[in-house]
Amino acid sequence: MKGKLRWVIVALVALATIINYIDRGALAILWPEIQSDLGMTKLDYAIVINIFTFAYAFGQSIFGRIFDWVGTRLGFVLSIVAWSAATMLHALATGLVSFSIFRGAMGVSEAGNWPGATKANAEWFPINERALAQGIFNSGAAIGGIISAPLVGFMFFMLGSWRATFVLIGLIGFLWLIPWLIVYKSGPDSHPWITEEEREFILTGQRSKEAAVVEEYAPKPAAILSRKESWGVIMAQFFIDPIWWLFVSWLPLYLYETFGFGVEEIAVYSWVPYVGGMIGAWIGGWWAGRLLKKGATVNRARKTVISTGGAVMLIALLLTTQASTPITAVLLMAVILLGFQLAVGNIQTLPSDFYSGKSVATLAGFGGTAAKLAVVGLNFLIPVITVDSYAPAFAVGAGLAIMTVLSVLILCPTIKPLQAKVKVAV
Repeated sequence: MKGKLRWVIVALVALATIINYIDRGALAILWPEIQSDLGMTKLDYAIVINIFTFAYAFGQSIFGRIFDWVGTRLGFVLSIVAWSAATMLHALATGLVSFSIFRGAMGVSEAGNWPGATKANAEWFPINERALAQGIFNSGAAIGGIISAPLVGFMFFMLGSWRATFVLIGLIGFLWLIPWLIVYKSGPDSHPWITEEEREFILTGQRSKEAAVVEEYAPKPAAILSRKESWGVIMAQFFIDPIWWLFVSWLPLYLYETFGFGVEEIAVYSWVPYVGGMIGAWIGGWWAGRLLKKGATVNRARKTVISTGGAVMLIALLLTTQASTPITAVLLMAVILLGFQLAVGNIQTLPSDFYSGKSVATLAGFGGTAAKLAVVGLNFLIPVITVDSYAPAFAVGAGLAIMTVLSVLILCPTIKPLQAKVKVAV
């Protein structure tokens, strides 16, 4: 028996992701009460959300460097303590300025979850299991999307105060620290609980067959950004991430404006797309791992799953432009998010396919920053192009799906560990 400690680690990271999505979703769910209590406006809400997104964008790069500096164990502690404290501070907010400050702090620190997960994946999993591990982690985002509305609503119903609800939600993150600090004592090379069989399985599977004679390459940020493969990762995340956020940010408004839904109907329908995302995260990871076990190269496995996910998104997004009933719309959206998760889990493993050590979270952070800046642009674009219908928004999503796949195919000609550039003497 190889042991299962690596799966316990990824389960804890997935749980952190669920908490991450509960915390970030609470503001939208509680906003009617906040608006009524403090006299805030829809414009105030838009400002607060955009400040969060900007902070989240740059937090990806900031925490990418932090994780590579202090390590996975302490990096997650810093990230979740900061975002949980910022969530609790929402209870003290009195208006636009205070909400913006607390939301900005939350955005920076919540961003650490993503490069941290990529780094944990690279440390704890051999190449042929990384996509599955990333899929399990990514499913936490989908599960968080499914349960956040009913859970936050239940907390508010029980407590009767949006301020107390923020405090209780923030406490969940602090509780997560207990199992994390107990279980994550070190990486697999020196963890006292890991079996020798599992340690050997992980460490010998860290590099692909084609990299067996290649020295590990962990360049500095400037060198990372000098490689076209890094830009393939960054641009793929830039193009794909707005597709997810198109539904995270705008699905309730789409249902309201297109079908005249109220709060109750939105609650009944809006969780459905995330089920597709959850399934896609599992399938994408399992499929890539199966291809690798059957002898496919990392290059072929990653590109097969990413391209399939892109094709699924493209077709479903184009069909959604013609959706005439709410059930048709949300079922098609479930297919879109299934395709999204097929692709994104494998895109997120690319930093560890190209680099090792202290470069993995850095590149993941750069990609995350680019992705969230793209989301900011989308948030500005959607109100302009959806005056008459949301069909143009879904058409934009279809274009993004195409560009995602092209970024990988063109800028990442062969997915394998990179080597340092050799300077030729003149």
